[in-house]
Amino acid sequence: MEEIRYDNEDGTFTVSHRKAPRHHMPVRHFHGTYEIFYLMSGRRRFFIQDRTIVIGEGDIVVIAPNVVHRTTDTDMPEHERLVVNLRGEDMLAVNGACAGMLNALSGREYAVVTAGSPSDRRDVDALARRIVREVQGREPGFEVYAQTLAIQLLVTCFRLAGTGDEARGEDLSPMHARVSEVVRYINEHYAEPLSLRLLSERFFVSPYYLSRSFKEATGFSFVEYVNSVRVKEAKKLLEQTALQVNQIARKAGFRSVAHFGRVFKEVTGHAPMYYRKGR
Repeated sequence: MEEIRYDNEDGTFTVSHRKAPRHHMPVRHFHGTYEIFYLMSGRRRFFIQDRTIVIGEGDIVVIAPNVVHRTTDTDMPEHERLVVNLRGEDMLAVNGACAGMLNALSGREYAVVTAGSPSDRRDVDALARRIVREVQGREPGFEVYAQTLAIQLLVTCFRLAGTGDEARGEDLSPMHARVSEVVRYINEHYAEPLSLRLLSERFFVSPYYLSRSFKEATGFSFVEYVNSVRVKEAKKLLEQTALQVNQIARKAGFRSVAHFGRVFKEVTGHAPMYYRKGR
């Protein structure tokens, strides 16, 4: 596997360019930044929020902050891709005109577009490779310049969407459609008791079938996904309210503060108080 990676000190701007024979993203994957995922070659299965799609060469996925997502291998695991994460505040700092784009994105959890024509593909490839060269060279001002290039890439995505080049992704199989129903149920009922047995009974499938198909469709085990959703909600409450940690744990669906603390650190890499409002 070949990877070129840059992370700034506070984790608000990251660039990762990877060529790999196969790769599964780590379980811990939602963040407070926008993500631009450009697939330069190969095919990837993408789980986002409650839907599984397959993207191909030339597709670009833009994901809003705090949306749970994960990519996994398809029958063509070898691929090359660029991932850029950046904050909305930083985009506005580079260029205040980004406000219109961010407002358009605010009502969507993700968008998928494709650089379908040869000229569009050349333009997107050129931007992607310039971003990689900037973070490789690290000359003075490279971070601001790379962010500016990332904003240009985002503008290109909006133009492609505006010309009807929004990618639909492949149709869901019946198995994926059933898993999407289960995922939507978890997203809405995360504060309630949830188990593989309870949901298999509710959706009239065996626990074994649900466990296997859930992992295949989303890339998460059932428990991993439930924990990710609960931690995401807890993180939001920590950042936006003054509720006590034990209250937040209960509201997010955890039955004990100790278990909440362990799972929270496992998913985010930090203890809950790291995200405390006004810390």
